[in-house]
Amino acid sequence: MSHLDNRERIEIELLLEGIYKLYGYDFRNYAYNSLRRRIWHQVHAMKLGSISALQEKVLHDPASMRQLVKSIMIHVTEMYRDPSLFLVFREKVVPLLHTYPFIRIWHAGCSTGEEVFSMAVLLHEEGLYHKSRIYATDVSEDIVNQARTGTFPLSKMQSYTKNYMLAGGTGAFSQYYSASGSKVTFHPFLKENIVFARHNLVTDRSFNEFHVIFCRNVLIYFNKSLQDHVHHLFYESLAPLGVLALGNRESINFSRHADGYEALDCRERLYRKVR
Repeated sequence: MSHLDNRERIEIELLLEGIYKLYGYDFRNYAYNSLRRRIWHQVHAMKLGSISALQEKVLHDPASMRQLVKSIMIHVTEMYRDPSLFLVFREKVVPLLHTYPFIRIWHAGCSTGEEVFSMAVLLHEEGLYHKSRIYATDVSEDIVNQARTGTFPLSKMQSYTKNYMLAGGTGAFSQYYSASGSKVTFHPFLKENIVFARHNLVTDRSFNEFHVIFCRNVLIYFNKSLQDHVHHLFYESLAPLGVLALGNRESINFSRHADGYEALDCRERLYRKVR
């Protein structure tokens, strides 16, 4: 490692330590290369000269800290993202859910809520929503508040409707929302059984026992140590025979709990806890 690379790594470590101690956000075990790129992006966006200058800025200015958090947190989502996953979920998981008197589902890293409302509509169509509770959590309070509104851009509805149909939707997607200007808002009944809350996968513990956990395209931004930590959190949070849904670039393979699951569908990264 060159002298410049070493100094840069020290600056990043000091920045992350300061953020953790002052604000409680723990990015210290995020994947280094991705984190480094996003930090430098924010350095340039704020027209600063160094990572040390960014540290001084965010430690003294909470608004700048919120900007940095938004830059680090990657909120790439859409309704029924990877529709084939939701189709397999209908075919292989919904029959299991019908056997439970009450269903608890956790969307960890729920982002702006598209996936959560996708699940609410799916459960409604499968006759399960009345006995379900969906917990939608994210590390960012601002993002959780945005998700809570159930409001999304009207411009996205055409692609979301296509995803909905590919995911096995049984009705007209437009019946679930009303449009106003450039936005749509999903009907209030879909929020009745959703609990929105801030939860930090890095530092917070399990808060319930769940029949399903969705955490898709979050673990890829963590290093191996933090991935192991989160896998343990999910394993401890799943009920016996509970189902874990991961992103298409994620897996339970090589985690310490790999033997505790069986694959419901390897391609769609759907796993069931069996021991």
